Parts: sequence; C-alpha cells; structure tokens
Amino acid sequence: MVPHDQYETDVIKTSAGDLKITFLGHGTLMLTFRGKRIHIDPFSRVADYSKMPKADVILITHEHRDHLDPDALANVRTGETKVVLTETCAKEVEGGTVMQNGDVSTVLGVPIEAVPAYNLVHKRESGEPFHPKGVGNGYILTFGDKRVYVAGDTENIPEMKDLQGIDLAFLPMNLPYTMTPEMVADAAKTIQPKILYPYHYGDTDTSKILELLSGEEGIEIRIRNMA
Repeated sequence: MVPHDQYETDVIKTSAGDLKITFLGHGTLMLTFRGKRIHIDPFSRVADYSKMPKADVILITHEHRDHLDPDALANVRTGETKVVLTETCAKEVEGGTVMQNGDVSTVLGVPIEAVPAYNLVHKRESGEPFHPKGVGNGYILTFGDKRVYVAGDTENIPEMKDLQGIDLAFLPMNLPYTMTPEMVADAAKTIQPKILYPYHYGDTDTSKILELLSGEEGIEIRIRNMA
C-alpha cells in the first residue's frame, strides 16, 4: 500500500489559501486547507489509516462499505473530529452530524452543502436502484472563492441543474453502480466545472470522457488514480 505521503496530489489556489487534494483512490479523498484535514469516505482498501493523518472533519456520502468503513473511520477519527453523514449512516456511527439533501452547515469554518445523490437508471435485479433517492449525499464544500463538488454515488440527476458556481467536480464513473462516461459528460456539461475529476471509476476507461468532452471549452479534465 502506498505511504500516505506518496499519493498523487494537486494544489488549488483559493482566495483564502491553498487547498491540497490527496487522491487516495476509489471514492476516497483527503483535503487539506488552512491546517485542517478533511477525509471523505475513508476506505481501508486504498490506504493504511493507522498511519494516515488524523481527521479534523470526516464526510460520509452513504452507508455502503466502500464509503462507510468502520475500521478506517476508527483509525482516522479522534475525540475532536467532526463527522458529517447521512441519516442511514448515523444508525451505525455515533456522534456524527446528520445532513439531509438540501441542508447547509459550516463545519470548522468550511461551508458544506448536502445535495442529492442517487440512481435513476442503474438498478439491482430486484428493480431497486443501487442508490435510492433521498438516502445518500453529495457534498459541496467552499474554500475561499472555490466551490468543490464531491458527488458521491450518483447518476446525472436533474438536481445537478441547480448546482451553481462549481469550480471542481468529482464525478463517479463506476459501472454498473454510478455513471457511464456518457452520463458523466452530460453531468459535466450541465454543471460546467472549471476542473473535472472523474473518480471512483473502477475498470471504466477514462479515455472515453476525454473523447466525449473534447469539444467542450472551459472544462479541464484531470485524470488521477481513483480506480
């Protein structure tokens, strides 16, 4: 497993200081801003969390085990860590703050919005969506003048039309559970982020999204190791 200081990183300049993004893999990110660390969906498969920097804030998008991993959570959480999660996740994790779709909060100085994340098309054999509406969250975090959208497990849902001023968008492309490259392209055209990071993409061919958005001006696509 990669040592925590050897993962790919990007640094984004904001009006309030640098935002460092560490790409841990799968649906898992670590954001560092003004001395605070935000872990998103910590997952033991992608990092040794016993050796990872402790979290000031943890965001959990939904209850599936590759997003809500009790072992990773226990390793990176301290008594001071603020945990933001869904109502379903709160049944398994004590001491967190529940955010529903549409809720807005400020956690350790970072404005956070919870937005819908669900499937319309991709479903289990039973006919139940892999991610039912109203259960999971995506999150929009604001760092200075930059707005970062971490979509969670979702498809290109109608609510994306309401997302405004997104600078960075993390959109999942993990078939059959989330979006096809065509869906990601549609979502990107709707949201118009300045930077698009496909993430949580498993075995999906990331070159497809480059082809689909090749004529779309104003969106920079950055492929990082987020399989």
